[in-house]
Amino acid sequence: MLLNDDLSVPAVVHAARLDWVASPTRGVDRRMLFRIGEEKARATSIVRYAPESRFPHHDHPGGEEFFVLEGTFQDETGDFPAGSYVRNPPGTGHAPGSREGCTIFVKLWQFRRDDRLRIVRRPGEGEKADPSPGILASTILFDNGHEQVRLEEWEPGARIRRDNREGLELLVLSGAFSDGENALEAQSWLRLPAGYPLEAAVGPDGAKAWLKSGSLLSDNVVLF
Repeated sequence: MLLNDDLSVPAVVHAARLDWVASPTRGVDRRMLFRIGEEKARATSIVRYAPESRFPHHDHPGGEEFFVLEGTFQDETGDFPAGSYVRNPPGTGHAPGSREGCTIFVKLWQFRRDDRLRIVRRPGEGEKADPSPGILASTILFDNGHEQVRLEEWEPGARIRRDNREGLELLVLSGAFSDGENALEAQSWLRLPAGYPLEAAVGPDGAKAWLKSGSLLSDNVVLF
């Protein structure tokens, strides 16, 4: 399967408008945003766990990065409530599930080969960045010099502009904004190649977003 696989052009997916697609595990469904491959895939998705659903134990040779959108995600290492951010580097594995049900935003097989650090940020954790015009709060969840992940809260009615020298990916967590061509809402996903600046006209209720800046696919990415 190839889905939004051309990284040289902008991509927008309004995931909340998509039907859920069943995974091989009962009770676990997906909304696919980016995919190269079948079940073994370089992929970005929104995944929903029904209450009491669980994947069998599996490894992540290409690494796994996720942000919990709703509910509480669980595996052998603990419970991760909404707002948690986790990076499981290449070579790790687990049996993920949820007693109460949850929804996560997840990226697979997109780690650098030399990235071996496990990162866990609980809700509210991370490095506070200095706010800039239109941005009420910005928290750095991860920065290794190659990519940076932030959570940001944008002021109602603000106009946000961000240069994009390497690549940018964004998921709207709440609220809404327009980029001039698209109206983005909760679970809207935007990917911009290097050289395409982010220009956002924030809606009257403001917006919260997960953002990653850096190469959209590293030259040093883990290979299938």
